[in-house]
Amino acid sequence: MFTVEVRDHIMIAHSFKGEVFGPAQAVHGATFIVDAAFITKELDPNGIVVDIGCALEVLKEVLEPLRYINLDTVPEFKGINTTTEFLTKHIFDALANAARAGKLGRDGKALSAIRVTISESHVARAWFEAEI
Repeated sequence: MFTVEVRDHIMIAHSFKGEVFGPAQAVHGATFIVDAAFITKELDPNGIVVDIGCALEVLKEVLEPLRYINLDTVPEFKGINTTTEFLTKHIFDALANAARAGKLGRDGKALSAIRVTISESHVARAWFEAEI
């Protein structure tokens, strides 16, 4: 499998519901490093997985609505714990839609999968990976 991975980051605030979250039940901030990996079995005729410039732009566009906001105030997330795991799937869905729309410089049908990894610190990260 061939993979191209691009990276960006977001700074957010949020809180969680549930005793399991301990002090994170209070509103707190986080800086997340977001990696998006585009995976394919075959390179295109140009010898690429996707256009890296397009992939960087698409990731930036997907993350823009999340930058510098309190996720607790996003109507789409009402009643949801916006955990790192949840956010990986949310970002994956948007990237998969962009791939299907041909926004990566290659037909999205040629991709095998996308993996979104969010690092919340130097010792903890989560990811979601699926076929598209």
